[in-house]
Amino acid sequence: MPELSSLAASLGALLKERGETVAVCESASGGLISAALVSIGGASAYYLGGTVSYTQSSREGLMDVSAEMMEGMRASTEPYAQMNARIIREKLGATWGLAETGASGPTGNRYGDAAGHACIAVTGPVERSMTLETGSADREANMWVFAQTALELLETCIKEQA
Repeated sequence: MPELSSLAASLGALLKERGETVAVCESASGGLISAALVSIGGASAYYLGGTVSYTQSSREGLMDVSAEMMEGMRASTEPYAQMNARIIREKLGATWGLAETGASGPTGNRYGDAAGHACIAVTGPVERSMTLETGSADREANMWVFAQTALELLETCIKEQA
């Protein structure tokens, strides 16, 4: 996790310097985003917690996302990632919410997205979302790319705020 660790160390220093915190809801990255953030000593100063919301039952049980909230929305989209980032941020009282949802591979998901598809969102003082397509069916490699991209998006948003 060397590439993620250096990025997480930079993010941790930035968050500590600003007195800000982050909460994470991830799916296809399987916990790598949170693992990177907590791999840095002193992470409790900025990392409030996270969840791997991988299935409908975890979405309902851990995130309190009801069927009504999902009406007209599907997983693995930017609006869904934004909703998860908003929910985890509010639940844990964080400055920033970071969410990732996608299809790591080796096949696509049931919604028709190809392997290597991920949507990532940040909510907080700056809000942004993006869709990533790696074009790869390599599950583990995609998980690492999803986590790295999510941390990079969070760093961009933190640096953007006034």
